[in-house]
Amino acid sequence: MPPTIAVIAAGMMGSGVAGRLTQHRVPVLTSLAGRSAESAARAEAAGMQDASDADIANADIILSIVPPGDALALAERLSPHLAAVNRKPVYADCNAVNPETVGRIAAVIEATGARFVDGGIIGGPPAPGTTGTSIYVSGPHAAEMAALADYGLEIRVLEAPVGAASALKMSYAGITKGFTALGAAMMLAASRGGAADDLRRELAASQPALFGWLNRQMPKMYSKAYRWVAEMEEIAGFTGEDRAAGKIFGGAAEFYQRIAEDFAGDRHETDRIEDFLKPRN
Repeated sequence: MPPTIAVIAAGMMGSGVAGRLTQHRVPVLTSLAGRSAESAARAEAAGMQDASDADIANADIILSIVPPGDALALAERLSPHLAAVNRKPVYADCNAVNPETVGRIAAVIEATGARFVDGGIIGGPPAPGTTGTSIYVSGPHAAEMAALADYGLEIRVLEAPVGAASALKMSYAGITKGFTALGAAMMLAASRGGAADDLRRELAASQPALFGWLNRQMPKMYSKAYRWVAEMEEIAGFTGEDRAAGKIFGGAAEFYQRIAEDFAGDRHETDRIEDFLKPRN
């Protein structure tokens, strides 16, 4: 019999992971309390079943896939229910949070007697027929997650303590999403300075691979920018004593906040980026 998995929440990534599991006949629970109609629609499309927090605590594995700023709050919300059940689940925090935050989440979960796993997702939401989304896991109970590989997920177990999977996620996202912020900022600066056409031509001529990557990444960024604010703040914390690096990612958080507000408003800046990327003859 396949395990019962709880995936919280039914965002783009959570519903993608859930959809991959339900395609392999795995029952997937979620919580739709307070969620939007869009979340409910994603959950239905992915085959997720709405459940109470008490029922979620009885799952075999709980995957926390929420915005970084909500990760600790979710653990605290579920903790009394986890403490009340006799058969304790594995609780995997799969969020973009730094190892210090992971330590606080682990303390909440382990106090209930549940087994904690540190996780980090690299890649986009799984879609039918696609590969390339990896869930890295670490900690003493990480091997218990390996069974999910039988149900369509790519699980990579690190022989390392709690915090290692999140450190990997922070480092990878710092490069990819940090560079996306840098590229967008320079496209906007070039547009303000009257150098957009020249910069576009130079990138296409001397950095075709880099320019191609930016063309693929940038349009996907706008709608996600609001979620990346807290992620950049977590990465700034991850850089620790490197004050210069902390300032870089603190600045990226401010930049993504501005882009998120622009995308929700008049789209002046996101339209400028789109115009920069538009193919020319």
